[in-house]
Amino acid sequence: MGAPVLLAIDQGTTGTTCLLVGVDGVVQRRAYRQVPVSYPRPGWVEQDAEALWASVLGASDELLADGAKPAALGITNQRETLVVFHRDTLRAVAPAIVWQCRRSADLCTAHREAGDEPEVRRRTGLLLDPYFSATKLEWLLRERPELRLRAEAGELCAATVDAWLVARLTGGRTLATDASNASRTLLYDLHTRNWSEELCRLFSVPGAMLPEVVASAGRIGVTDPDAFGGRRIAIAGLAGDQQSALFGQACLRPGMSKNTYGTGSFVLANIGAAAVDPGHGLLTTVAWRLGDADTFALEGSIFVTGAGLQWLRDGLGLLGSAAEAGPLFDSVPDSHGCIFVPALSGLGAPYWDPDARGALLGLTAGVARAHLVRAVVEAMAFRTRDVVEAMEATGGIAFSELRVDGGASVMDGLCQFQADLLGIPVARAASTETTAVGAAWLAAVGEGLAAGPEEVAAGWRPGRRFEPATPGRRPAESYAAWGEAVERVRSRSRRR
Repeated sequence: MGAPVLLAIDQGTTGTTCLLVGVDGVVQRRAYRQVPVSYPRPGWVEQDAEALWASVLGASDELLADGAKPAALGITNQRETLVVFHRDTLRAVAPAIVWQCRRSADLCTAHREAGDEPEVRRRTGLLLDPYFSATKLEWLLRERPELRLRAEAGELCAATVDAWLVARLTGGRTLATDASNASRTLLYDLHTRNWSEELCRLFSVPGAMLPEVVASAGRIGVTDPDAFGGRRIAIAGLAGDQQSALFGQACLRPGMSKNTYGTGSFVLANIGAAAVDPGHGLLTTVAWRLGDADTFALEGSIFVTGAGLQWLRDGLGLLGSAAEAGPLFDSVPDSHGCIFVPALSGLGAPYWDPDARGALLGLTAGVARAHLVRAVVEAMAFRTRDVVEAMEATGGIAFSELRVDGGASVMDGLCQFQADLLGIPVARAASTETTAVGAAWLAAVGEGLAAGPEEVAAGWRPGRRFEPATPGRRPAESYAAWGEAVERVRSRSRRR
């Protein structure tokens, strides 16, 4: 028999990627299905939950059409996105409310004004923001009282995408989420390591709707052949996409960090076994649970990265494809004074301003298409520096290197600009599919195909390393101008 191969399902915001991955982390094959995103009202972001499931089936069927037999399956997913579905039929009863959606902003404000945030922060490591799942569910059950009645009768389940996929894959036999995903809901207590009855009451969530919380690696369930194309595969790895990327980047020691440039960007730093209160607009989250031990991460969440390029492509028609961004960025030496503040869904860490709106500043007749594209790409690096500086201000993190992955990380110009802006090396993994590789490695550990995380982490391969240029005036000046632009945007949001 040959070496075992693992199936990784990476269900992201704009599409689903399925990979066949060796235990060594080498990607053997890839399949992809796009998933539409809808914006029915300003600030609202939805997806057809059944389309998410169909994308998983389509990509996995293509990948396994030659009869490949994976030894285990790992799942990673867009976090915070809420799916409410029928316990027996497994059909979604409402559109999936996507993590970017801001419809519950007023509920967050009401909770904050009621003085709820300090206790929520203490228990969850998070902040009151519509980004997280609990107020999305609170909003849905308030707006659709028939769903609340059905939930209280035990008919409905509420879950992040991972738990819904596990339920669909197992034909409803398993309803489970891992600790990394649970910790993104505002309903999970980092200290008791389970759902909080007090938080469920606070957000008016029937606790019976929630899935079981399990470890990130271990036998979670087995796919039902009738549900999954005749295949019976052990589901042995489960993690939110950013935590999975941290694992896939082999950031196993405290102090190691990564940034994923996806639809949004998420800087995570491994902080070990202690769930600290970070302050500075940062979050504490479960990175993964192995056995009975939790590893925690400090996180800075940036809502718009690749979504900015998508806006240039689909909203303004300035790009035919996202792949054009890199050459356009490289074609000009700077943005000609143009600054893009990517608050298309509010501003995340370290500002947490849901009322902020995006802005293009510094426009003159000399600004061309390439300058606008460069401004959008530079904003990815500026927002990353915002978060890194906040993390260093906590006193517990000193960045010596930033590992990067995600679609936008293929741009050499972005990686070099990021290194120059931070003044530290930026290391790009040999594979940009580190999120899915992390899920595969968790499955390998969970199914006993690897002795432990250190064994699979030995498979991490560095790609190109970008060293910061000699410090000069331009990065400092451009970052100072960026700070002024953000303050103008936030000042306007405060006047609303």
